Parts: sequence; C-alpha cells; structure tokens
Amino acid sequence: MRKTALPTLLAAGIASAAFIASTQAFAYGAGDFFTRVGVAKVEPKSDNGEVDTALGKFDVDVEDDSAFAFTLGYRFTDKLGVELLAAEPFDHDFTLSAGGAEIANGSTDHLPPTLTLQYYPLGGTDARVQPYAGIGVNYTRFSDEEINVPGVPGASLELDDSWGAAGQLGVDLLIDDNWALNAAAWYLDIDTDASLNGDDIGTVEIDPVVVMAGLSFRF
Repeated sequence: MRKTALPTLLAAGIASAAFIASTQAFAYGAGDFFTRVGVAKVEPKSDNGEVDTALGKFDVDVEDDSAFAFTLGYRFTDKLGVELLAAEPFDHDFTLSAGGAEIANGSTDHLPPTLTLQYYPLGGTDARVQPYAGIGVNYTRFSDEEINVPGVPGASLELDDSWGAAGQLGVDLLIDDNWALNAAAWYLDIDTDASLNGDDIGTVEIDPVVVMAGLSFRF
C-alpha cells in the first residue's frame, strides 16, 4: 500500500541536485532522444473498492510490487517532449476481506505502458538540474489472474484491461553530455472490471503511484 514518505523522493532529488550543481553548461533540449532505466515501485491506493460476489460483498486490498522499468523519449522543442514508460510485468497479491477477516486471496500480473507529453521549464538552458512534468494516457493489460476462495475449488478470476489518465513529475541531474541521475513519479488512473466464474462482481480501483529511480542516457 502507498507510503506517505514516497512523495519526498522527488523533493529530495531536486534538493540534492541543487546543492551539488555547478556552472558547467550542457546542451539539453530540442532533438534529444533519451532513455531512462531503473527500478519502479507500483503502490496502489489504500482503498481498492468493493466486489459483490455470490458469497457476499468484500473489500479489496491490492499490494505493492517492484520491477525493472525503462522509458524512451524525444524532445521536439527545448521545453516539450514525449516519453513512453514500459516495464517487466508487475505481480500484485491481493486479498478480499469482510469485517477485517480475510475471505479470499489471489494475484495478478499487469503491464502499464504509459505515454506522456512533457514540459521542461529549464529546457534550452545550461542548468544541470532539469525538472519536468507530464500528462498523458495509460493502458494496463492484466494477465495470469489467480484466486483462492475457500470452499469454491477452481474459482476463476478475470480482470479487464484498462485505459486511464496519467500524470508525471520527474527530475534529471546531468552528470555529463550523455548521462544523468533520474527520479520520477507517475499517478495512473487504473480501474478494472472484475468477473468471478464468468459473473461480473464490480470494479477494482488500483489508481497507483509509480516511483522510479535510476539513470538517464541521451543520444
């Protein structure tokens, strides 16, 4: 579940970058292709909705997961660019509960490719600290759904793929003409319709914050 301390990651990165920044100039702007690689953590919101099954209504709790992630991007002006987020599959455990007691549990994989249009307020300048913000769209594909319901052997869960809005904040700390340290965070609107044994049981609201730290390379 989401940790309240995580939003401080970007602030800490910006503060650290500003502290060690020098006057050395780096070209940073129009025409840059870049990739960012690192480890991303997907943190669903704490309240993931309720499902209505033949056994009753249950609260849903989706757990965090971390995986390798990378982005590909292009800046078509000094201050505007696009970036696509991709990753290896995230594997989330979840529980269904009623009155605080766990009734069922399971897991699912998902891939969340996300495309954002980005704004770089310091693009085209010689600043080594380059913050950015983005808005865009997320597509989430679910696979390998599994569920264990006591007393219901062979229960089958299906989660529909999801489209939703995305928001992004990030910062690069330029090391040289090609390399930078990077920290970024996305908010993704992920709501999936669920069915159990072919019967619709409601919508699971995942709506995670994705936090990534790693390296950026431009070419």
